[in-house]
Amino acid sequence: MTTPITIIGAGLGGLVLARVLHVHGIPAAVYEAEPSPAARRQGGLLDIHPWNGEPALEAAGLAQEFRRLVLPGRESYRIMDRTGTVLLDRPDDGTGARPEVPRGALRQTLLDALPEGAVRWGHKVTGVRALGGGRHEVAFAGGATLVTSLLVGADGAWSRVRPVLSPAVPRYIGVCVVETFLYDGDTRHPAAAKAVGAGSLFALAPGRGLLAHREGGGTLHVYAQLSKPRDWLADLDLAPGRTDAATAAMTARVVAEYDGWAPELTALIAESDTPPILRRLHALPAGHRWDRVPGVTLLGDAAHLRPPDGEGANLAMQDGALLGQALAAHPGDVEAALAGYEEDMFARAAAADSGDDMYAVMLGDDAPHSLLAHMAEGEQASA
Repeated sequence: MTTPITIIGAGLGGLVLARVLHVHGIPAAVYEAEPSPAARRQGGLLDIHPWNGEPALEAAGLAQEFRRLVLPGRESYRIMDRTGTVLLDRPDDGTGARPEVPRGALRQTLLDALPEGAVRWGHKVTGVRALGGGRHEVAFAGGATLVTSLLVGADGAWSRVRPVLSPAVPRYIGVCVVETFLYDGDTRHPAAAKAVGAGSLFALAPGRGLLAHREGGGTLHVYAQLSKPRDWLADLDLAPGRTDAATAAMTARVVAEYDGWAPELTALIAESDTPPILRRLHALPAGHRWDRVPGVTLLGDAAHLRPPDGEGANLAMQDGALLGQALAAHPGDVEAALAGYEEDMFARAAAADSGDDMYAVMLGDDAPHSLLAHMAEGEQASA
């Protein structure tokens, strides 16, 4: 099987690329390891930035569809200390520039905007091999292969395409995140829901924090953030489908890290309606780049994995839109399109990396006051 443009990964960046190509009449096929769009939950709320995410969705011809997904009131946020004392409370007055949308609904909007069959589900890439002349062979689990004259790795942190271009591998940044969900918060978890408020909550102390936001239907989506060695909780059963006893043991260990915190805050972990999920945060080296290799490139986390701070998904969508536009603008010269796209992408990713380390700000020795100072500086700079 041979295909002209092959995109590996049906995340937001890969789908924006496929959609922009479709808008310009350029066919592409997206290969995704997951068996279906509903195989797993697609994250929580995502704030769409006016300098990268919004223009990307406009390039994809989906500005109106995106606006229909915005959840009103979710740009409000508050900062607390471990006692539950509110140090800053900012309501959503309608003047914010970063509207919040459900990530899963945005992904589905992009899927619905592609031709039927554009995404090939259940195709897990096991390896990529250069054939010369800009052509690459992609191997899938089960033995199938394809040959493509243009390969785009949009396959995230542990990209199977990246080794064709770069030996870089993500490194652990010293932060573990435990994800929980509390459903029907106002009725079933009223104290926790009151603490979170209408939008987002940052409850912080040195080395640990709780980030929570209110999704649709009263769901509270929580991320317990802890400065920990990589092997933290390695002695526990963390596999999907683990026993109730294993889940209880993990929950107890995480709650213990917040000993002395206000009960309405620890409830965000202790009262979870789902088994907690542990994620160890990784990043690629700042300024990651590679020499031009014919017929292949990367976008999103595959190219510039960074700690989650709201910028990664927006950068990935911007990558996808700009790559699609570059290919459309150079119909007879793919290499010129890729070279121009990469130089621009390297510069944008480096500029994003040059900002403050938000985990150092949120979990540092002076938290939560370090976050308050960071926000005050940002407001002064934009005044």
